[in-house]
Amino acid sequence: MNRTSTPIDTDYLVVGAGTTGLAFADTLLAHSGAHITLVDTRGKPGGHWNDAYPFVTLHQPSAFYGVNSLALGSGRKDNAGLNAGLYELATGAEICAYFDRVLQHTLLPSGRVGWHPMCRVHEGGPEGPRIENLLTGAVQKVHVRRKIVDARYLSPVIPATHKPRFEVEPGVRLVAPNALPRLAQGAAASGAPLPRHFVVIGAGKTAMDTALWLLGAGVPQQAITWVKPRDAWLVNRITTQPAPEFFFDAIGSQADQMAAIGAATSLDDLYLRLEACGALLRVDTGRMPTMFHLATVSTAEVAALRTLPNVVRLGHLLHLAPGRMQLADGVADVPADAIFIDCTASAVAPRPLQPIFQDGGADVSGAPGRIVLQLVRLPQPAFSAAAIAYIEAHDEAYPDTAAKNAMCATVPFPHTMAGYPRSVAVGMQNQARWGQDKALRQWMRDSRLDGFGRLMSQVAPDDSAKLAVLARYKAGAMAAMANLPRLMAAAEG
Repeated sequence: MNRTSTPIDTDYLVVGAGTTGLAFADTLLAHSGAHITLVDTRGKPGGHWNDAYPFVTLHQPSAFYGVNSLALGSGRKDNAGLNAGLYELATGAEICAYFDRVLQHTLLPSGRVGWHPMCRVHEGGPEGPRIENLLTGAVQKVHVRRKIVDARYLSPVIPATHKPRFEVEPGVRLVAPNALPRLAQGAAASGAPLPRHFVVIGAGKTAMDTALWLLGAGVPQQAITWVKPRDAWLVNRITTQPAPEFFFDAIGSQADQMAAIGAATSLDDLYLRLEACGALLRVDTGRMPTMFHLATVSTAEVAALRTLPNVVRLGHLLHLAPGRMQLADGVADVPADAIFIDCTASAVAPRPLQPIFQDGGADVSGAPGRIVLQLVRLPQPAFSAAAIAYIEAHDEAYPDTAAKNAMCATVPFPHTMAGYPRSVAVGMQNQARWGQDKALRQWMRDSRLDGFGRLMSQVAPDDSAKLAVLARYKAGAMAAMANLPRLMAAAEG
């Protein structure tokens, strides 16, 4: 590495300029006088969105995604397509452009943010953290006065950079979803024939997006094979709409969900109750799902997926050969010229929970503390990062690491069906603590990332129908908190 003599002095070294890193920096900038150094190995802000497949969109409305200071999207509802009647979902390209505006129009003009693209942070050694420029090899020492912020800990694995976990024989046409919109150009350049059969491998949201894109591009249902190792519960997108006209769909659904949690007698009973009240959906109503990763869909998307006649349910894929798939529970044949689309990358790979706020390392004198960005509300990484930044910025209210962690318990992502009750319990405990903090409560109500806080706080005192929903929500939450320990014990026993 080429050493340089110009050190960097900063209060916060934020490692990763994806959604969480930018949401944290944006709120910290607004609520403190701190200097922030932002580092990313990519050339542009936006994290994994820079490598996303071209037809990707958000699962949930743009209205509460991104950073607190700048709205994402136009606040319109879609009037065509499978999301018609619901609030817009930003595309990957729109999100990348948005995050570039955040950097260029908010963060950098402040004069308190340093931006280091195409750089890697090295934290080990007695010299302390260093930033290496990946293009030049130049290295700068960094003096961090306060904390290093790890905004990469929950980074997703994405199809474009994912290595398949199954064997692939020579001659198999295996692509990531990113390649699909360019198939015609690739065929024209190489002289290879265009595929006439498409095999979508995977059961998650990427696989659903891919199958829906193929249908939207005019591919006949019978020309698509969907390899589903398991079925998933899905969040009904109408319950995520953060506008007054959807109050009864969104807040009413929250009340229904609390009632379902409070009354459930087992894990299966819980999911079936959540389906019965319209909070959850499943593509095949004849099969009990074994996965719930909070993928969010519209009822129109579910209806379209139900039209696919060729669904292979033989477990996980082990081996691919031209025209043949070896799966855990058997063999399935497909046309010899089929193209396989790998949608098996996991956006929610399990990682051990850590305390979010951590004291400095004992091995280096004066070493800065750490903040490891994780969820404090499920499933909202942007809101979570902004809330953590707000807590960090207010030392007068939260003077030490213990006080900050008390307000920001790490919410575990439910990697298994049994994990969901614990995720809900920790999230509700966080919410209860926040509700006792007047300043924090007001910040959340004013935050565009909160989603529903403003919607609930703006109910008029004479609106008896909405007040009844809020009363039902409160009663349901109390019943849910009482029953969650029993559900957790049953699920984890």
